[in-house]
Amino acid sequence: MEPLFHLSIPVDDLDRAKAFYVDTLGCALGRKSRSRFDINFFGHHVVAHLAPVEAGKANGAIESDGDTAPLRHFGVILPLEEWKEMERLLTIRRAAFTLSPRLSFKGEPAEQHIMMLSDGCGNIVEFKSQPRDRVFATDAP
Repeated sequence: MEPLFHLSIPVDDLDRAKAFYVDTLGCALGRKSRSRFDINFFGHHVVAHLAPVEAGKANGAIESDGDTAPLRHFGVILPLEEWKEMERLLTIRRAAFTLSPRLSFKGEPAEQHIMMLSDGCGNIVEFKSQPRDRVFATDAP
């Protein structure tokens, strides 16, 4: 079996979170209960738990490639064509980007297409595109 990544996230509103992950991003809904639901997040297992206090905690910021990005975030690395299609869909759906779609670290080992947006429930979701062999690239030869 290919390993799957699992992540549990707090949300402050289950219906709003479902709308974002299922309707906006196109993720498939899995098991659900009164206080949580599972989604297939691009082949990985993400569980959204109703936890308003945790979801409401302040997020820090980090400097990255001449911009400021949210410190706490999670996401997926997509092939470039899939990333461009997600960018197109999110733009059509009028997503409010936390970090607008762009090419970061141009010409460097870490060069990547990137965009971030809020799920509206306390979490920041990142979409990247970068060749698999460059994901852990360093500046060292």
